[in-house]
Amino acid sequence: MPDVLIKNLPETLHRKLKEEAARNHRSMARHALALIEEGLDYSTELRFPEPVKTDKPLTQEIISKGIREGRQ
Repeated sequence: MPDVLIKNLPETLHRKLKEEAARNHRSMARHALALIEEGLDYSTELRFPEPVKTDKPLTQEIISKGIREGRQ
């Protein structure tokens, strides 16, 4: 199996990886591999909510009003 070497790993990132690996009962190498696999898993399908159905079409005026009211 090929190897990967990460040089100049910042101390804070090293510490976080070590702590998270321990919480997951893994070595740092196994945990790093799991994170890489998870990050590169393109098979997960994105799910979007169903479109909102309204009685009338949304206009820029209605959208702007909603934005203004949401900021209050």
